[in-house]
Amino acid sequence: MNDFGTRELDVVVIGAGQAGLSAAYHLRRAGLGPDLDFVVLDHAPRPGGAWQFRWPSLTYGKVHGMHSLPGMELTGADDCRPSSEVIGAYFDAYERRFGLRVHRPVEVSAVREGDGGRLLVETSEGAYATRALINATGTWDRPFWPRYPGQETFRGRQLHTADYPGPDGFADLRVIVVGGGASGTQHLMEIAGTASETYWVTRRPPVFREGPFSEDQGRAAVAMVEERVRRGLPPQSVVSVTGLPLNDSVRRAREQGILDRLPMFERITPDGVAWPDGSTVDADVILWATGFRAAVDHLAPLRLREPGGGIRVEDTRSVRDARVHLVGYGPSASTIGANRAGRAAVRSVTRLLDRVPV
Repeated sequence: MNDFGTRELDVVVIGAGQAGLSAAYHLRRAGLGPDLDFVVLDHAPRPGGAWQFRWPSLTYGKVHGMHSLPGMELTGADDCRPSSEVIGAYFDAYERRFGLRVHRPVEVSAVREGDGGRLLVETSEGAYATRALINATGTWDRPFWPRYPGQETFRGRQLHTADYPGPDGFADLRVIVVGGGASGTQHLMEIAGTASETYWVTRRPPVFREGPFSEDQGRAAVAMVEERVRRGLPPQSVVSVTGLPLNDSVRRAREQGILDRLPMFERITPDGVAWPDGSTVDADVILWATGFRAAVDHLAPLRLREPGGGIRVEDTRSVRDARVHLVGYGPSASTIGANRAGRAAVRSVTRLLDRVPV
């Protein structure tokens, strides 16, 4: 496993998506050097964070609210080009411009208590002993699959948003899309053009939002997510409390009956799904657009979780361990939130480094 034994650094950043790159940028501005004072570890094969895994039909023009990383604008992007390519190229150029020297692909297996007040970060390229940790691992690696009776009996195909191949993979098939978020509606509107039948199933009636989303509404939504994190509950996405934007394509889909929602089914059958009243739908595919959970299992040895199941965070700092900062977690899971969280985490980490003896 070890390429070099245990190396001592001031800061380890885990993850090179929006939040991780923002943190690395601010570490450089604070005077810390990559591979000297800090290191950025990323498990993905190439730059782009979770964006590199998005389906090809998610073009850049369909992306809502992509904010540029600090210090370098994303300009001149082709709206018709896949977002995975646009943002992957942007992140790659960003890493090179600021000399961030991201190590990849590197798997982090665990973070535990080390010697001399340091944290020990165990990875596929060796171990790091660090004075502070900035965790920016996001959610893409932890797709959430609900469990329903009979799920294992279904003779068709089940897949998650994380495996969504684009609409061509559903040609002439009967498809049930489960999930009331942005991904579920996007999948449904795409698939409806190729599938023979589509059905939309959600736990709660979807809430569509008319008009622009104001700054005050944005702050209120973030505050709701932040409150859960402060209480040590698993974070919800900001989108889950803002509702779905009612744009022209959504209006058309509603008029065409594509977004006619069905309540959550009770069980899965070999041929489809069934509701408590005995009604059924036959299907070839169940697509679970049911979201993701925070990818923080590698932090388990530090025992940061609260009884409510989440990690209690104030600003970006873990309440149970001031050396650990979580960015892109809960209220900072949006692209603009991730930028701000990276800056806030570095501000806090530099204060910690000043008072912790070398």
